[in-house]
Amino acid sequence: MSAVIPTCEWTAICHIDEIPSLGARIVQRMHAEDIALFKASDNHVFAVVDRCPHKGGPLSSGLVHGHAVTCPLHSWTINLENGQAHAPDEGCARKLNVKVEDGRVYLDLDSKGKNLPIAGQCGFPSSIDRP
Repeated sequence: MSAVIPTCEWTAICHIDEIPSLGARIVQRMHAEDIALFKASDNHVFAVVDRCPHKGGPLSSGLVHGHAVTCPLHSWTINLENGQAHAPDEGCARKLNVKVEDGRVYLDLDSKGKNLPIAGQCGFPSSIDRP
């Protein structure tokens, strides 16, 4: 087996102004979980699967503070930079690569519209072995 590092397939999603400050926008996908785009007060944009690792609550409905979001169901706080739950809670929301260029927000999606795990994030290996 050889290690293959996934390449980025950037997909334009929206203009940064379409994401409310300290809020979220949902990106719906066919046959895949929804993605929540978050914009912090410093205009930094984050993307995670819109599902709390605790009980599956919609993170997009949570309160954004700093670079974190608090789930509306049971108040778990998720770090938007790495997807990890703040202690003492344990769990991880799947994070997606996101970039902003000329005001446009792009997500790193594979050709089927499903995200690949980010290397080294949430216990995923730094490279992905494929047969």
